[in-house]
Amino acid sequence: MRVSAKADYAVRAMLVLAASEPGEPVKGDSIAAAQEIPLPFLENILAELRHQGLVHSRRGQEGGYWLAMEAKDITVAEVIRAVEGPLATVRGESADDLAYSGEASGLKDVWLSLRGSVRGVLENVTLAQVLAGDVSRPAPEKGAEAAPLGDG
Repeated sequence: MRVSAKADYAVRAMLVLAASEPGEPVKGDSIAAAQEIPLPFLENILAELRHQGLVHSRRGQEGGYWLAMEAKDITVAEVIRAVEGPLATVRGESADDLAYSGEASGLKDVWLSLRGSVRGVLENVTLAQVLAGDVSRPAPEKGAEAAPLGDG
């Protein structure tokens, strides 16, 4: 899976908002500076996140952006879907809609399995967990314990 700059920036911006005081607006330029995100690109991303109901905004001197719900209730998958659409597609199509023949006939199952794995991670990790460093990754071998993501 390839994570686009847009998806990465969106998650990073949401983490800045999640780390701020609940309901306290954070200026777009503060988020951009903190995460080294080009401001015009960030503003477009924040507009998409607002349109999808993940952030609220207010204009003016006391304005800015804040989460529309608690960080524990927003998954990384929701953020990515808000700015990119479906999590895993093949050539822009849903794996459900693909059909292969001959030697490649089993490939659809690979793409469906990949989508399930991606969803299994991203739909079960919230912004609050990322902030707390409470995210585990699957162990490389069967039966081994999961290692925290912060370990290299």
